[in-house]
Amino acid sequence: MRLGVHVSIAGGLLSALERARELGCNTMQIFSRSPRGGAASPLTKKDVKRFHAGRQASGIDPLIVHAPYIINLASPTRRTWSFSVRWYQEEYARCHALAAAYLVTHVGSHRGSGENAGITRVASAINRTLESLASPVMIALENTAGSGQGLGYSFEQLAAMRDRVTDKARVGICLDTAHLFASGFAIHTEEGLEATLTRFDQIIGLEHLKVIHLNDSKAAFKSRVDRHWHIGEGRIGLDAMRRIVTHPSLQQVPFILETPKKTPQDDPRNLATVRRLVTAALSPTKGPHHAGIA
Repeated sequence: MRLGVHVSIAGGLLSALERARELGCNTMQIFSRSPRGGAASPLTKKDVKRFHAGRQASGIDPLIVHAPYIINLASPTRRTWSFSVRWYQEEYARCHALAAAYLVTHVGSHRGSGENAGITRVASAINRTLESLASPVMIALENTAGSGQGLGYSFEQLAAMRDRVTDKARVGICLDTAHLFASGFAIHTEEGLEATLTRFDQIIGLEHLKVIHLNDSKAAFKSRVDRHWHIGEGRIGLDAMRRIVTHPSLQQVPFILETPKKTPQDDPRNLATVRRLVTAALSPTKGPHHAGIA
């Protein structure tokens, strides 16, 4: 199982790598720059070389980069859209330099211009970005909780964006469990999880699922509110989390925790919970009830 967390880059890339190693991660997600704007620190050849060597030594793979929140690829405002595309192309180039596997992307809001128009603008932005640089870095479109005028809360929308991209082989999907739950996918039940994965396979294809953001939800089912919570302690629940992390169709997909980080103990605690769920499921002498939260 590839299991990691979103780690801070405070102190630099090597500091982020060390945090992931200390947590026992074998994959990780980072922002390559401030997610809310401002100039990005240059990626020097020396720092990148040391980062590559450190990743290779620690076995952390894949590296996943999350695009800045400030980017809105669906914006109907020409200035905002042009700015977003420019930043997105810069971010894609940074991912290439870091040898990241995936650039996870919030596609943004159509701002009242309509879903179809927003989807068209997202696809256009992605086409321009992929044309700007020949790279193996894959864009992973992330589903959303469905609040406001944001796009990406349905599989149909994600499929439509991907279908309008010329180089589809470089576009995959990132599914966030808290977002799925809040947008109305009943992954908290056994039947609901199976129905969700079946529907995803029919509309997009499970082979295009590249990353899972593993988060419980503090918000209620179908609330369309995005509130990540600790694994097994939210509305999705421990049994549902066990079914997700041990599902046969998801074993080749890296899991990234984006759970709250209020204390230094939060990441280790959430990672330990996931590892217990997996270990208990693999043990022939233990059932799911042995995987409770300590």
